[in-house]
Amino acid sequence: MNPQLIRQLIEAGLPGAHVEVEGDDGVHFHATVISATFAGKLPLARHRLVYATLGDRMGGEIHALALKTLTPDEARA
Repeated sequence: MNPQLIRQLIEAGLPGAHVEVEGDDGVHFHATVISATFAGKLPLARHRLVYATLGDRMGGEIHALALKTLTPDEARA
């Protein structure tokens, strides 16, 4: 697994999202996801939305994914 593929999967599942993914070892990653979809949602709900875009890859090909999830307004602040 690589950061570019993870970014593409998240962007496909959350249209309009801005996604940055880092990770050097192929199994541990850090992602910042900015999406209007997150408005009014608690952090756990936001993370679940992102994990849903990755499906069965979570816990398999992706061992760990640290997330920072923001709305566009939060990102600008």
